[in-house]
Amino acid sequence: MAQHQQISLPAKLINGGIAGIVGVTCVFPIDLAKTRLQNQRSGQQLYKNMMDCLIKTVRSEGYFGIYRGAAVNLTLVTPEKAIKLAANDFFRHQLSQDGARLTVFKEMLAGCCAGMCQVIITTPMEMLKIQMQDAGRLVAQQRVMPSVVPTMKMGGTSTVLSRSYNTIHAPQVVRMSALQITKELLRTKGIMGLYRGLGATLMRDIPFSVVYFPLFAHLHQLGQHSSEHPSVPFYWSFMSGCLAGSIAAVAVSPCDVVKTRLQSLRKGANEETYNGVVDCIRKIWRKEGPRAFLKGASCRALVIAPLFGIAQVVYFVGVGEFLLGYSPYNIYSA
Repeated sequence: MAQHQQISLPAKLINGGIAGIVGVTCVFPIDLAKTRLQNQRSGQQLYKNMMDCLIKTVRSEGYFGIYRGAAVNLTLVTPEKAIKLAANDFFRHQLSQDGARLTVFKEMLAGCCAGMCQVIITTPMEMLKIQMQDAGRLVAQQRVMPSVVPTMKMGGTSTVLSRSYNTIHAPQVVRMSALQITKELLRTKGIMGLYRGLGATLMRDIPFSVVYFPLFAHLHQLGQHSSEHPSVPFYWSFMSGCLAGSIAAVAVSPCDVVKTRLQSLRKGANEETYNGVVDCIRKIWRKEGPRAFLKGASCRALVIAPLFGIAQVVYFVGVGEFLLGYSPYNIYSA
């Protein structure tokens, strides 16, 4: 029990925050490609695959175009990743008894609770990020198909955003900052405007955490030399995080497609709008077929794998514990 007392929540929060910043910086361009691929409709495809999307984005928007929306992610990813990783550690600690190894059910329960906690930050973060990431696709779509005029579907009839995206004679879509979008959503919809797609986010993040954390814990334990020496090499933590993350990401990819579609406020004139999760699933299935639910799945796997691999390396190295003067302690060895 003495070991359990060494767990420091502030240290875990620092680890999660640093891991999130490093990981997002490395994989954000792939995440942008994922969002644009998921929002493409049949008959209006601008991008063939991830590489085609990134190349066209750099050509039309410059190098920094592939980092559009990164500021939102970098600002909010620290609390988001910190909550996710720290919450999992916290619930695992609470569910463990006298240092006994957790059952698979308890590991899944801890992951479920962690997933529920993180949506407090995840939902508004991804809501704003998606608007910034998808703006370039709408600009390119209007250039290729001038008759397709992007519109902002927010439920209001006279909002500033609606006027900005309905100007037929404008040469391109007016891009708004995350702060402008936030202010407009708060003015027209209140705080719940930032939590559009909350149900779909829960539908994605809870199963992801239920799959990821137990899978990572077991993969990570395979790298231990013995129960007396539970530490593992940093590269094993990285590979375990990558493998567990990619498997979990692909498993919940259909939920991520639904979430992205629901949270995209700006739509082309010929693009479908949705009234909730069930309506979104029904319309995608009927108009685009079951394969549409796997759009961007490979990109998402490429995003999540290194993101969680980097996160787990930072986490298990114990940067937060070092900064606070503690000795790193690995809850997964309990």
